[in-house]
Amino acid sequence: MKSEFLNILEARGFIHQATNLGGLDAYLAKTPDARAYIGFDCTAPTLHVGSLVQIMMLRHFQKCGHQPIVLMGGGTTRVGDPSGKTESRKLLSPEDIKQNIKGIEKNFINLLNVSKQRQHIYLNNDGWLKDLNYINFLRDVGRHFTINKMLTMDSVKLRLEREQPLTFLEFNYMILQAYDFVKLFEDEGCRIQLGGSDQWGNIVNGIDLGRRMLGAELFGLTSPLITTSDGEKMGKTAKGAVWLSSDQLSDYDYWQFWRNAQDEDVGRFLRLFTDIPLDEIAKLEALEGQELNEAKKVLANEATALCRGKAAASKAAETARKTFEEGTSGADLPTVMINKSTLDAGVSILVLFVFAKLCTSKKEARRLIQQGGARLNDGIISDENLLVNTAMLGPNNALKLSAGKKRHALVKRR
Repeated sequence: MKSEFLNILEARGFIHQATNLGGLDAYLAKTPDARAYIGFDCTAPTLHVGSLVQIMMLRHFQKCGHQPIVLMGGGTTRVGDPSGKTESRKLLSPEDIKQNIKGIEKNFINLLNVSKQRQHIYLNNDGWLKDLNYINFLRDVGRHFTINKMLTMDSVKLRLEREQPLTFLEFNYMILQAYDFVKLFEDEGCRIQLGGSDQWGNIVNGIDLGRRMLGAELFGLTSPLITTSDGEKMGKTAKGAVWLSSDQLSDYDYWQFWRNAQDEDVGRFLRLFTDIPLDEIAKLEALEGQELNEAKKVLANEATALCRGKAAASKAAETARKTFEEGTSGADLPTVMINKSTLDAGVSILVLFVFAKLCTSKKEARRLIQQGGARLNDGIISDENLLVNTAMLGPNNALKLSAGKKRHALVKRR
């Protein structure tokens, strides 16, 4: 291909579908300051690793000299995207949405250049959706959508096939998202929408609406759904979602997520989630046996540095080294605080594992102990009825809990 951006995406495995790949390539080759956007609904105070593939696409787009746009779905979040959902999303208040937007913007600080010289990085579709005149919107936009076609969209079709309710509110979502693309073309000259594969239908609708309303040539490109080599959806762990924000997930846990990548995923993840040159990645993924662990450390260091910053990556790597290589308690491990009076009186080891979020239930903690995978201060726990108290505090005046060899937490007195 002629454009640097598409060559990078193809070589690193980002391309799943495109509406007109040849046309997009020609447009990018002749437009050095092209604009592309990705929309993010603001349903949580941070994004998770499942969104990182799309963010990395924007990062490469910017590094190629183009202008990325992060579209915050302040308006569409009030409706809820039905794509891939089996039930309606919980409706959030305007105040909750505003707070979520503030949190999500922080996810991009290290991943994109958001200096003052770069304008229009962040936009919010609430700016043009909140004051729409309903009748005018139906006449100007709604007339370009047929119920026949809308019923064929996966987000609608799957709900109906499963006899799961789909509200009229959600049914409108695809129209609003399509309108976003038209507005961004009109106001910002943006001709490209990027997104995950689950957004293909919404992207195609926007391109079709732009052609019908304005005669505009718009382009869409999606990334593949990323799963691990064992088929699990990217970004899910035994402890829950892998959040991009350190407010929701510690730097150490984020680093460990990448360090624990399966052998078969290392090369692919290095291409998708780091800036390491491809020839260096080829050498790293060719390593075998114990040497492959060094490639996993490189992945963890680079992926964490991109998202959390170099200092956070270095600190997490040092904590891991002390924990695994020196056998120390690792003072920077994820930490939870417990009331002094509670610990003085004694607390069930089962409750403690749940409290430290190393297990989701006492039943799971009991099974972990029975299988020999639970440790307290690096000693194997054999008694599921153990009461833990202040006298058992170890180094750093803390209790070190371990679930298996890779998941650890500290419990400290408050």
